[in-house]
Amino acid sequence: MRRYLLKRMLTGLLMVMISVAINFVLVRLAPGDPMVMLAGVDNPNPAQIAALTEKFGLDKSIPEQFFIYVGGVLRGDFGYSYVNERPVLALIGERVGPTLMVTLTALIIAVAIGTLLGVRCARKSGGVFDQIICGLSYLFDSTPSFWLGLMLILLFASTLHWLPTSGMVNMRAGYTGLARVGDIAYHLVLPVSTLALITMPYYFRIARSSVLQVMSEDFITTLRATGMSEKRLFNKYVLRNALIPTVTVVGSSLAHLIGGAVFIETVFSWPGMGQLLYSSISKRDYPLLSGIYLIIALSIAIMMIVVDIVYSLIDPRIKYTD
Repeated sequence: MRRYLLKRMLTGLLMVMISVAINFVLVRLAPGDPMVMLAGVDNPNPAQIAALTEKFGLDKSIPEQFFIYVGGVLRGDFGYSYVNERPVLALIGERVGPTLMVTLTALIIAVAIGTLLGVRCARKSGGVFDQIICGLSYLFDSTPSFWLGLMLILLFASTLHWLPTSGMVNMRAGYTGLARVGDIAYHLVLPVSTLALITMPYYFRIARSSVLQVMSEDFITTLRATGMSEKRLFNKYVLRNALIPTVTVVGSSLAHLIGGAVFIETVFSWPGMGQLLYSSISKRDYPLLSGIYLIIALSIAIMMIVVDIVYSLIDPRIKYTD
């Protein structure tokens, strides 16, 4: 097991390096010069653009820039943002907490409710409840996140006045302590609900199809023929096997959630990494973009290793050998 995990960590590190290298090159090949934006697009000064280009090392070739960047990362230096003129790690550190609040809360809700509904519908496949939930899952799955967010704002904030329209805290109130925690939770309701509603159908369909597939296996028929109760059969054999695909999706959906948070954070003015990513793309802030992509790649690599460990806990038949 230890050797296997060591191999997985080395493989994950290699994938992170390849991902960072590809993103590093693609970002710099994209149209738009960040130095022109800094100098002013209306009346750019060529001398100022040349000075800024030299200052930030953009006069060097892309391979040279990449090796300089990697050397800085190995020393713990992710560079400085062109626009904010602050360390990249400091900017990401300020935004990663709010993003995790939204994405992880929405993920937990989506996985729990989506899986429970999927299991329930699979056990009563073809019934009225199954048909209704399947229809709703396709409806929410096809709904754009920004449109759903705007509709929830229109209903619960603008019309009913139950929830705030945007932001993370009430700046005028200036809450502290538990009151501030409650205020953040109050502002979390709409963005988390939006992200959970568009993510839930994914886990619902996976859980439903997995349970239906496992229940049709020959060994389930054999165990049922021995007289084993349906409750014990389902809890001990069906559910464990059906959860494995869900665990896989949870590990690989982290990047999708952070990407989807761009629209959610923009609609609700939530100060997270999604909004920071959108801003850095529009302003061609190369160091900040590279830092965000690196954090995302590392998160995915770590999550996939955790998934491998959870596999062996869910299903004892899965053993990792050297």
